Amino acid sequence: MDIYPMLNFAQLEEFKRQGYLVLPQFTTPELCDRLLSFAQSELDGIVQPIEYEADTRYPGAPASRDAEGGQTARRLLQAYSRAELIAEWATQKDLADNLKQLLGQNVRMSQVHHNCIMTKQARFSSLTGWHRDSRYWHFQRPELISVWLALRDEKVENGCLLVLPGSHRWQIESAQLDSAQFLRADHVTNQSLLETAVTVPLKQGDVLLFSSNLFHAAGCNQTTQTKFSMVFTYRALDNEPIPHSRSASKPEIVI
Repeated sequence: MDIYPMLNFAQLEEFKRQGYLVLPQFTTPELCDRLLSFAQSELDGIVQPIEYEADTRYPGAPASRDAEGGQTARRLLQAYSRAELIAEWATQKDLADNLKQLLGQNVRMSQVHHNCIMTKQARFSSLTGWHRDSRYWHFQRPELISVWLALRDEKVENGCLLVLPGSHRWQIESAQLDSAQFLRADHVTNQSLLETAVTVPLKQGDVLLFSSNLFHAAGCNQTTQTKFSMVFTYRALDNEPIPHSRSASKPEIVI
């Protein structure tokens, strides 16, 4: 793999201020194509574990796995253990060096959270509302970083991520959230917050780093081609998962 430069001062400050950062052309198109081919073969072979759109209960998702489109895959889970190529990418030195600049010298990768190849398919993809990933993770602090690799170009039309810049630092009251911890669109305070939303289009091979406390969302895929993204989540050594929680249920990977 090519050597990717260390983050500069401006990039470090941007991540600190905005809660996210795009690393352009982090991975070559050739490697993305190899990962795409592997992901498609796993989908075609129905290689479990797979999360289906119907499992999410999100707006636009099929009502059940037995409904029309109910067998539409959303995530190929446990990506790290599916192929050596994936494990090598998730623990590569270039990525580790960048993460250590943000998290400190001792970094761990979770096998419980994300650790997947995310798909957004054409006909039955669902809408993902505004949420923080930390809402259902259990660590000492909500300061993990997710790494999102675009295996194909991502844009509004195929459901690229949208973010609320700086929202990783917001103090949110419980009344602003619904029962599933999504931002309520009908809350007066939230309406002004949602006006700050920006899209994060990505080119094939771009990487998006974002805080686990950053509010983000995504629309449906309105194109005819499946969108594929590979996603992993990392923490600092001193930000341990809470014992006996789901976050502590699998061994972590040292990078």
